[in-house]
Amino acid sequence: MKHKKLIRPDRLRRPPQQFSWVDHRLVREHRLKTCTSDALALYLFLVTVADAEGLSYYEEASCAQRLGMDPDRICAARTCLIREDLIAWEAPFYQVLSLDRSVAPPPSSRPSPRNGQARSFAEILADMGGAS
Repeated sequence: MKHKKLIRPDRLRRPPQQFSWVDHRLVREHRLKTCTSDALALYLFLVTVADAEGLSYYEEASCAQRLGMDPDRICAARTCLIREDLIAWEAPFYQVLSLDRSVAPPPSSRPSPRNGQARSFAEILADMGGAS
């Protein structure tokens, strides 16, 4: 059995006072496989600058300047990360998402309860998470 030994004990990583981390499940669950290198760079940037709730406020131009990309590349990277369910974006806010997928669909994709159609009590209960 091999014994682990720090190569540079003087450089032992400690959690920083500010909040930021990268979840190991990104690798274990192959969540980065289909991401472009631009998307990975943007994700690392967002994880680094996000607050404790995963939120950050960086305008597209600022992200582009800091990452050395043009706005079209930032847009494509952002689209990739949204498609992979790693971030959410409502200009100008980004949110780095938990890797735990939510059970309920995002509010924008839920059917409107007031669409002018009559609904049964069972349908209303089902929408609320009850039995049908």
